[in-house]
Amino acid sequence: MTQERLWQVLDPSWADFRALSALLCSSAAAVVLLKWLGRRQVQQKMEEARRSRHLALERMEKAAHRLKQKNPGTQTSQILSLTMVELAEKLKEGSLSPESVLYSYMDKALEVNREVNCVTDFIHGCEDQLQKLKKQKEKGLLYGIPISIKDHIDCKGHISSGGMVKFLDQVKEEDSVIVHVLKHQGGIPFVKTNIPQTMINYDCSNLIFGQTLNPLNHQKSPGGSSGGEGALIAGGGSILGIGSDVAGSIRLPSSFCGLCGLKPTGNRISKQGVVSPLVGMQSVTAMLGPMARDVDSLALCMKALLCQEMFQLDPTVPPIPFNEQVYTSSQPLRVGYYEGDGYFQPSPSMKRAVQHTRKLLQDAGHTLVPFALPKIDYMVDELFTRGIFSDGAAHLVDCFKGDIVDPNLKSQYNTYRLPALVKRILAIILKPIYPRIARDLGALCGVGSAKNLWDQHGAVAAYRTEFISRWRELRLDVILCPALGPAFNHGYAGKLFAATSYTNLYNVLNFPAGVVPVSTVTRADEEELKHYRGHYRDPWDKRLKEAVEGAVGLPVAVQCVALPWQEELCLRFMKEVETLARGTKRNV
Repeated sequence: MTQERLWQVLDPSWADFRALSALLCSSAAAVVLLKWLGRRQVQQKMEEARRSRHLALERMEKAAHRLKQKNPGTQTSQILSLTMVELAEKLKEGSLSPESVLYSYMDKALEVNREVNCVTDFIHGCEDQLQKLKKQKEKGLLYGIPISIKDHIDCKGHISSGGMVKFLDQVKEEDSVIVHVLKHQGGIPFVKTNIPQTMINYDCSNLIFGQTLNPLNHQKSPGGSSGGEGALIAGGGSILGIGSDVAGSIRLPSSFCGLCGLKPTGNRISKQGVVSPLVGMQSVTAMLGPMARDVDSLALCMKALLCQEMFQLDPTVPPIPFNEQVYTSSQPLRVGYYEGDGYFQPSPSMKRAVQHTRKLLQDAGHTLVPFALPKIDYMVDELFTRGIFSDGAAHLVDCFKGDIVDPNLKSQYNTYRLPALVKRILAIILKPIYPRIARDLGALCGVGSAKNLWDQHGAVAAYRTEFISRWRELRLDVILCPALGPAFNHGYAGKLFAATSYTNLYNVLNFPAGVVPVSTVTRADEEELKHYRGHYRDPWDKRLKEAVEGAVGLPVAVQCVALPWQEELCLRFMKEVETLARGTKRNV
């Protein structure tokens, strides 16, 4: 086509639009143009969301300034140094005002956010909540306590993005049940926190709000998917946060950031009003739970949540109030333990943390019993991976339509979107060389039919029965085991999703499990890491070694587990571990 003819076609005054249409339709340029326009539209939505966040944080600064002017002379550093239990007592007795506490945490949250990028929104209704508290005759258990909320948990008047463009236009008309109950108990939700795109990842990055850093070491990930919570609480900008967990998303950021976190039994706390990319998936149990700097804070939060208000708002939640007697008991415990799960070799600091804690517990008068996990490879591959991706990851891949994939998620996404036939062929090719990776690829194909899905659900139930039977044979109260850590270097979580084996086991089983920091990485740990080879000596083992390198001084945690519906016993065990690790003794 001559230059003159092309100009005629492109000239809007030229009447023959059919020629223009034919030119575009017959050209690959049309496809490129459409893709560019779609991508540009997505980018504009992201830019608008970032502008909205900027305005929200400006509003937060102004609100903090107003509250500060109304409460001159407040000792902010003193307020921030109090434990949550101490803070709750002072608020209830009136020696501290909710206004002074809220602006102290708002100021600190803004400071932490500037450093690590963990806050996605200011919950401006917190000022209205302050006024309501003044009118209430009864003070709830969380009276005046500022609370941070994970991004995908609904708050009235705000979006729950899930780190995805598709949810950016959906402003929520109602609070989630958990936010409603927190307010009912006098709590003040004041910020929403960052997450990874889709939340099926344990880093904390999305293309809308960016990468969140670990406040303890900016070269490290805060963990995920409740990574914004982990970073904000560890940085001192929140005293209590609400996260969620489907493979370790409360426990992993708690481990990486040196916090305490509890994943309850699946339906102990209401999940109504939460955005998820895996709606309808039943094989692996997701749940909401608290994150804080100490175990007593978790217990106070659970006690506040397990109230009549929650049971009425969500009748599917069993009306089981918090059992204070179990939590405060000092009876000796019979503790099962294991130092590795057999799927991923624990890092030196993970193993040492369990050994150290086991000795502390024995010296304190508890009975420690070795526990052998049943069929761990089968659990990870067939129950967790094939279960959570029982649809062949189709729902998750659909979430990316009309979106741009975050670089930290590309490794996962590129694997998930492969056709099932390609996954199966790759699995056959890789089986003799890398059997673990081959099994994972096979499991990512999903179950294939409704009949197979029923069989998969039956297999989960049978495994749970076998696990409990082994637990009962040993007459255990609780289990002590490793928590994945220390904090990963950036970019590795998306390439090591299977390393959640230490935590996802208890989502498959639907047992309550919590994380408690007990130590820090030593130079001896780092030196021993040089000799780390892993169980399979495959690329995943190599990556895990690289992921945890350079962590001297960072926290190391252990995981504490109880049977279903025994959150109070799990917390009691966590408290015992915390007390012993901090060097003070409880009477046993």
